[in-house]
Amino acid sequence: MKQEICSYKSGGLKRKLKLKRALEQLYSQYNHKLFVYPDPLVFLYSYEDVADREIAGIIASSLALGKVEGILRSVSFVLSILGAKPSESLLEKSAVSLKKDLEGFKHRWIDTDAVFSFLQSVKLVLRNYGSLNECFLNYLPDGSSTIVPALAPFATCISSKAKKSCSALVPDPQLGSACKRLNLFLRWMVRKDDVDPGGWRGVKPSMLVIPLDTHMHRISLRLGLTERRQADMKTALEVTRAFKQIAPDDPVRYDFVLTRLGIHPEIRGFFESFILERVSSPG
Repeated sequence: MKQEICSYKSGGLKRKLKLKRALEQLYSQYNHKLFVYPDPLVFLYSYEDVADREIAGIIASSLALGKVEGILRSVSFVLSILGAKPSESLLEKSAVSLKKDLEGFKHRWIDTDAVFSFLQSVKLVLRNYGSLNECFLNYLPDGSSTIVPALAPFATCISSKAKKSCSALVPDPQLGSACKRLNLFLRWMVRKDDVDPGGWRGVKPSMLVIPLDTHMHRISLRLGLTERRQADMKTALEVTRAFKQIAPDDPVRYDFVLTRLGIHPEIRGFFESFILERVSSPG
């Protein structure tokens, strides 16, 4: 079965069309808010103002490490400190006040000093550019077909302003990382459908890169979208190119539903019985 599934690359148009039909059915059935929880994406739905949504998004995605219960608890704690208008609150709060409010924060190896430094860095970006959206666009070359050229300078812009290392919260694309959390943040802010709230301007869904982690990497291997064994940026780009052959205008379209497989048994069952059988079947 593995050999048949992994023949996607050489399977021609017919196999790609079969995969697209199967993924579209998966998308149609499960790409709904009903299936979002406990994804930290749920926090973004509380903010109608894009200025607040992007702050919630960068916090939620950056803390998306470890067990989901811990992620939800940590994100909730930080956002509760910033209140209903996190963008305004972040700009208005003094460093002393923010540091005091964050006292005792601990998320895996990320402590109070690290998250405080991260938020202070985001505050400086807001002061310099007005928004994270404007900051990202500042580094995105005109006519670029992908967000890749802006990833490293955007991450550096945030981390370079930190007094304490933000490496645990802001990945460095230049080191080859797949930058899953950063690409996840961009998916949330750029795409708009029943799940992703969107809101950013100047970046098209077609420019996005798949948020690749070990789970999405395993799925991509099973679907034959890559044969690379490392879940790094090169693999993320290869998988994205494969998805572009199926959905040229929206290569991360199926990311949400495919990453629900480990959370919702009914989706995993659909994937195993419907998608893999049809993609691997001859003809």
